[in-house]
Amino acid sequence: MKNCLSYGIIGAGNGGLAMAGYLAKKGFVVNLYNRTLQKILPLMEKPTITLTGEKEGTGKLNIVSDNIKEVIENVDIIMVTIPAIGHYNLGKLMAPYLKDGQIIILNPGRTGGALEIYTTLKKNGCDKNIVVGEAQTFIYACRKTSARSAHIYREKNEVSLACIPSTKTDEVIHMLSSAYPQFVPARDVMETSLNNYGAIFHPAPTLLNSGHIERGAPFDYYTEGITPSISKFLEKMDNERMRIAQALNIETCSAKDWLYESYGAVGTNLYEAIQNNPGYKGLLAPKGLNIRYIYEDVPYSLVPMSSLGKQLNIDTPAIDSVIRLAELMTGKDFWNSGRTVEHLGLNGLDLDEIHNFAQTGIVTKEKGVVA
Repeated sequence: MKNCLSYGIIGAGNGGLAMAGYLAKKGFVVNLYNRTLQKILPLMEKPTITLTGEKEGTGKLNIVSDNIKEVIENVDIIMVTIPAIGHYNLGKLMAPYLKDGQIIILNPGRTGGALEIYTTLKKNGCDKNIVVGEAQTFIYACRKTSARSAHIYREKNEVSLACIPSTKTDEVIHMLSSAYPQFVPARDVMETSLNNYGAIFHPAPTLLNSGHIERGAPFDYYTEGITPSISKFLEKMDNERMRIAQALNIETCSAKDWLYESYGAVGTNLYEAIQNNPGYKGLLAPKGLNIRYIYEDVPYSLVPMSSLGKQLNIDTPAIDSVIRLAELMTGKDFWNSGRTVEHLGLNGLDLDEIHNFAQTGIVTKEKGVVA
């Protein structure tokens, strides 16, 4: 059965391949873009994706290309699955080809992704009526198994989503519901950004298991890599995240409670909930440290949280220690390259101004209005 909506999927990695295969299997028209041509040549030759795991079957793609215009110009919804490090350049790349009424969803936005894309489109001449949204996390726990296949370990029970402008959030969720009924509305993109649990579960366990990872020792990333002591450290990071969210009047819950809401995993503490999460079973650790768990999650998840904390006079010693450790181990200046409040246009804004910007894409100050 063919569905009427059309999708453009940006990125042919773990998430992009799983999402494109699932949507195509459901009968939607699906185009797939990837910047590196070499990685999609097998799909261009035979445009089908085979899924295994919780979702099984094969989906046939409409277009597979490294030409962004060809992929996005006639679709209803653009689902972005690339790492946050590419959001700014993607915004510049898409700006000339977008049309009125199109919807862009970041899967996920990490922290501040929708704000960055929305601002980038405007700065690069896009005057079209575009909605930019972000999911609080990716809908699947999944891995790419070949150039034309992916394994979905678990689909999340619930994922919050918000849009700029926020008045479009309910409409977008209704459009997505035929494919993903798990999406639920958030107040605005500040809520989805501060409920970014990848910031808690990704960079610290990777850095604290770096010896095993660099030796190539295979282990389950979550159930074996997050030990009781590492879990206690993650809880300290999570408490700092929640303090920032609460200062901004953002509804949030702990990482432990989120595991229950998303996967049905229970435990008296975070460690037990991780161990009892069926969605994490069999998810192996990365094979090196040159991965998005560091190069995406530190500058685009932890840096904006720390920067917001500083603006709100909230100490974030656990989060800051991970940022500093990542910088020392990689030699990268993640603070200056990351999403600080200055970079996101939030510097000096009060509580109401931050939420107004997140809901409308416009900053209203006494001295005037800045788009």
